[in-house]
Amino acid sequence: MGMQENAHIVWDWNGTLFHDNDAIIGATNAAFAELGLEPITLEQYRSLYCVPVPKFYERLIGRLPTDAEWELMDEVFHRYYAEHRGRCALAEGAAELLAGWRSAGHSQSLLSMYVHEELVPLVRGFGIEAHFLRVDGRMGPSGGSKAAHMVRHLEALSGVVEPARTVVIGDAADDAVAARGVGAQAVLYTGGSHSRASLEDVGVPVVDTLAEAVEEAQRIAA
Repeated sequence: MGMQENAHIVWDWNGTLFHDNDAIIGATNAAFAELGLEPITLEQYRSLYCVPVPKFYERLIGRLPTDAEWELMDEVFHRYYAEHRGRCALAEGAAELLAGWRSAGHSQSLLSMYVHEELVPLVRGFGIEAHFLRVDGRMGPSGGSKAAHMVRHLEALSGVVEPARTVVIGDAADDAVAARGVGAQAVLYTGGSHSRASLEDVGVPVVDTLAEAVEEAQRIAA
């Protein structure tokens, strides 16, 4: 087996494989409305979004939300999102890219900060589950970094996947932070939660399509 076969992609879900920007911005604004805040545009969201999420709210309202406000906003966000995600589709070409990467003899997995028991049926519903060695969603409280989840995800794949030959593809600066924490590489995609400008500060390759992301992953993992 050549080195090439061991190339592995860890895909992000929301804003990467799953094109859910409209549901995300609607849910964010529904959460803001609970506190009597003005709605924001997708552009504002993409230039300011960060994790931990309370910090994102601080950038918008000028202070950190109280614990009670955070719990309320988080609950409203998830309720609205669950109602509206059904209208969202996979990103353009995503299903074909997953199938192509797998048929080329490479492996891939999915790690999302979307709650695990909601994520699995959603992925299954798109008919793409078989492309992944593993599908992990979030267990535990929302709003934090992916870093600790990434450690557990790759530990579960140890012996099969080598971090040095692994490329994380996501739409957020935090995906690159999580990759760095396990000794993997990252490629960031501009179609999701972050603007190109905020991604370019991270110091990893930034691409505008998932097809380019896969090409870049192939090159890096080679």
